[in-house]
Amino acid sequence: MEKIVKLASENGILIFSKSTCCLCYAVQILFKELRVQPRIVEIDTIPDGVEIEKALKRLGSSGPLPSVFIGGKLIGSTNEVMSLHLSGKLVQLLRQHGSLI
Repeated sequence: MEKIVKLASENGILIFSKSTCCLCYAVQILFKELRVQPRIVEIDTIPDGVEIEKALKRLGSSGPLPSVFIGGKLIGSTNEVMSLHLSGKLVQLLRQHGSLI
């Protein structure tokens, strides 16, 4: 869990993802279209990926990956990110954290 907190605090936008997950890919494309470059950690490609996924659930990640952090705060998974985007609040949040001009 310490690794997650450290990565989240060091990166403005952080996405824990799996390389084979279509929902993860959709969220990554959304950020790309917003011209935002998040730090992406593909947990299926690192040795402690299973432990990270378990820790994300303990931190309150609402569903399967992706798990998105903005400004060190857990935003959630695909549903939360897309809801924020559709309401216009995602862009506001990104601006607050200096990730979007």
